[in-house]
Amino acid sequence: MQQQRQQTARHGASSTRRFPKRNVGIALAVTATAAVLGSAPSASAGTGQTGHSYRGSVVTDVRTTAKFDFAAGEIPENITVNPDGSTTLSMLGSCAVCQRTHGPQLMHISASGHRTVLVTGQVGEAISGNTRGNDGTVYYSLWAPGNAARNGVYKLLPDGTPRRIAALPADTGPNGLAIDPAGRTLYIADSLKGIIWSAPVSGGPATPWLTDAALAPVPTEALPIGANGVKFHNDALWVSNFNKGTLLRVPVTGTGAAGPVRLVTGGLPNIDDLSFLTPRSDVVFAAQNGSSSQNGPDRVVVIYPNGTYGPVLTSADGLASPSATAVRGDRLYITDGGVPEPHNAKLQTARINFAALHANAAH
Repeated sequence: MQQQRQQTARHGASSTRRFPKRNVGIALAVTATAAVLGSAPSASAGTGQTGHSYRGSVVTDVRTTAKFDFAAGEIPENITVNPDGSTTLSMLGSCAVCQRTHGPQLMHISASGHRTVLVTGQVGEAISGNTRGNDGTVYYSLWAPGNAARNGVYKLLPDGTPRRIAALPADTGPNGLAIDPAGRTLYIADSLKGIIWSAPVSGGPATPWLTDAALAPVPTEALPIGANGVKFHNDALWVSNFNKGTLLRVPVTGTGAAGPVRLVTGGLPNIDDLSFLTPRSDVVFAAQNGSSSQNGPDRVVVIYPNGTYGPVLTSADGLASPSATAVRGDRLYITDGGVPEPHNAKLQTARINFAALHANAAH
């Protein structure tokens, strides 16, 4: 894999920085809100439906913070927000409904907006999920259709060189990527096979951690994509199924095995990647990438612990194929792939209104 530039972000050093004092108030608000929102009862299967009477906008102050060149393959797919306020973005290079003429990229954008391309892949591949270890190590999924020599999960070495640490079969579709809190195990969503794979961060064979029909794609869909976004949160893996429009929760047992799959909510066609309000709260912000396959709305929804949900951003807010969300403090980040004309690929940010979020959780 080529290294397009020698500039490499020092993620590890940034992990030791502390939040400015002005963020103390935000942190207190997040903690108080999470205590209420995280204690709501769990949903039973099939309860995913809009059920909130909004008393104010849950998300405000939507802004475009970075624009990308769709024609050059800068199609953002996934995002990790780092402790120093910088972001790591997966760029597809091409998409399933686009001409495949560019290689994918893994891009770092500093808090001041400086861009560094960390990795460039080959034409026809996709850099899909990415995540960050506690030590600052960057991991990413490389989807190389039909190429067993390249398909799998990679990490960036300290000198910025990419190294494959887990190979996956050529007919699999590595997408969302998550790491456990201990920083020892990676979980990879296979969008083609209905499998969650696991692999040691130190490198080694990837093994099927969970195979379930709930993770599988719908073969008749124009874009057959099953398990998509994946996050390790509160002793469980949370997984979205793009075609089936579901959000699933899979407990991780004391031995590290998968517990029974539980439906958190459904009825969200083209649900893509997701994030949580805080490390403790089960409130989810999920992207619905409707325009990627013309099968639903472009929107971001907030999903409450009881399984009800409601839109907080739509195409009226500039969403264009939203593929992922991330939260840091009171700020929500959204990646837009820009599949529909005029191909407005970008990174958006917005503010989370904790008072409105709290009020809506009570209804």
